[in-house]
Amino acid sequence: MAIDTRRKPRFTRRHAGLWLATALVAPGIASGHGDAKHQGDPRAPSDEQHPWGREGDPRHVSRTITLAMRDAMRFSPDRLQVRLGETLRLRVRNRGALLHELVIGTEAELAAHAELMRRHPGMEHDAPYMAHVAAGRHGDIVWNFNRAGTFHFACLIPGHWEAGMRGQVHVR
Repeated sequence: MAIDTRRKPRFTRRHAGLWLATALVAPGIASGHGDAKHQGDPRAPSDEQHPWGREGDPRHVSRTITLAMRDAMRFSPDRLQVRLGETLRLRVRNRGALLHELVIGTEAELAAHAELMRRHPGMEHDAPYMAHVAAGRHGDIVWNFNRAGTFHFACLIPGHWEAGMRGQVHVR
C-alpha cells in the first residue's frame, strides 16, 4: 500500500473567518434585488410627451381624484373635468374581486391596445399612464394634463374594455 505524501489541506482559523464572513454576507446579496419596485429610488418624471399629456411630478400635484373600479365593469366616476396644465394624482381603488387597470390615452390608442391584449392575454407592461390594481388594492397615476381636449381611460384587460369599462377626461 502506498503512502500519500502530499500535503493535506487544513482548516485554520483564517478559513473559519472567511467562511463565516461569506455565510453572513451572501444571504443579503442574494435577497438584495427582489421583486419589489424600488420605491426609495428617486426618479425624475419622464418628459415623454403624449397627445393626452405627460407624466407628472408628485411634488406638483394640485389635487387627488379617487376612482373606484368594480367587477360590474365600471369606473366611478367615469367622467373627469381637468384644467389645462393641471397635475393630478389619480388614485384607483379596485373594489372588485378581479384584477383591473386604468390606462389613459386616446380612444384609438386604447382600442388598439385592447386588441393587442386580447391577442396576448399574458402581456405585461408598465407605463406612467397605467395602473394595474389587484382586488382590494389601490394604485396611483400622477399625470400632467398639458394638452386640451377629450381623452379617455379604460381597463384593457381582455373582456373589460368590451364590457364598457371606460371613461373620459375633459381637459379645458
